[in-house]
Amino acid sequence: MQIVETVLALLLTLGILVTLHEYGHFWVARRCGVKVLRFSVGFGKPLFSWYDRHGTEFAVAAIPLGGYVKMLDEREGPVPEELKSQSFNAKSPSKRIAIASAGPIANFLFAIFAYWLLSVVGFTSVATVVGDVAEDSVADRVGLESGMEIHSVDGRQVTSWRDINMRLLERTGEYGSVAFGVSRNGSKGEVSGALGGWQLSEDTPNPLAEFGLSPWRPDVPPVLGEIVAEGRAQAAGLQVGDRVESVDGQPIGNWFDLVKAIQQSPEETIQLGIVRDGQEKTIAVTPAAREGNDGSVSGFIGAGVKEVKWPEELLRETRFGPVAAIPRAMSETWADTRLTLVAIKKMVTGLLSPTNLSGPITIARIAEASVSSGFEDFIRFLAYLSVSLGVLNLLPVPVLDGGHIVYYTIEAIRRKPLSEQAQAFGLRIGMAMILTLMVFALYNDLMRL
Repeated sequence: MQIVETVLALLLTLGILVTLHEYGHFWVARRCGVKVLRFSVGFGKPLFSWYDRHGTEFAVAAIPLGGYVKMLDEREGPVPEELKSQSFNAKSPSKRIAIASAGPIANFLFAIFAYWLLSVVGFTSVATVVGDVAEDSVADRVGLESGMEIHSVDGRQVTSWRDINMRLLERTGEYGSVAFGVSRNGSKGEVSGALGGWQLSEDTPNPLAEFGLSPWRPDVPPVLGEIVAEGRAQAAGLQVGDRVESVDGQPIGNWFDLVKAIQQSPEETIQLGIVRDGQEKTIAVTPAAREGNDGSVSGFIGAGVKEVKWPEELLRETRFGPVAAIPRAMSETWADTRLTLVAIKKMVTGLLSPTNLSGPITIARIAEASVSSGFEDFIRFLAYLSVSLGVLNLLPVPVLDGGHIVYYTIEAIRRKPLSEQAQAFGLRIGMAMILTLMVFALYNDLMRL
């Protein structure tokens, strides 16, 4: 069932972003007088299609990993004399540049709209209060301490742990100084220190953890909030609301202690000391065995934790008016653009491992998680992915929109297009580069699994 949900989340995510990107090309092409033959979401044989009054075919194809807009073009086949003025190749370089740029621009505009919408609707975030600081970590050297609330990184305001993660990701591999604007007990100040060339791990990069920070979290008491039907917990007679006080006579302090004790006892009967309606009871339960991806076996009983509410004083409500939300949305979009460019630069220079490159499997897993998390997380994920798609498509690589823009710019300067041989050679190089990246990204996805 989870695989189905993940696939559906991927299709929804890619469907939205690809449609937006290709619609940008389509809309500007129409305005420039180019006849559009087909607008396709997906590659391969169309699953279904329809035509509009201009004769354009709109199709949804079988392979949902992209899309395209097919325009009338004399380079791809004979064009009737009366339609030559509507062919793509007949248009000036400036119009072709506009058409090629429109897809990425549509991605940026969508991101701005998404962040604007979130700012106007409003969202709640938790205060960026430091929980634990790992000894001898970068965070420890900088001077961050438990209980401090972080307000800025290098002078740039942060309102969530996501913002902090992004700021830290930009500084990976560097040796300079990093500064945090912080407060504690109403007193504001700044702590700073040298990064020392800190690096992210190659497998599952977590900037916060590798920097030595963990966010403050409320205590999670070992109270059952959910019992899975036909699971071991239900079979043993456990109920929602039971508070587990001990396992085999050993006191349990929080939910994570309980989870650890259960995981360590696959197919072994354990005695849970519980409190139910003020009465103490002892219930025997045998955790079922579950094999992990690394071959290890752990126990589980089919029970979930009771939801824990955050203290009101640590919740931050953010909301802007329709006008004030515009510069904020543009700032958020620029921050995502900057992060993507910095990540590309650091991969090229070796400061960020290429193993951090992700493909469709990772995108699907993140999409499924963001859809499950709710509207805000999914919109943020769409916005960030849309910006990344826009930036990557503007790279000056043949096959991508950026490569076409370079060709048309050269043509405008030279007053004549590059030779067919030069364009074909660039196309082969571009295809080789893109295919290599796709295979490498897919390999990274499989290794993460």
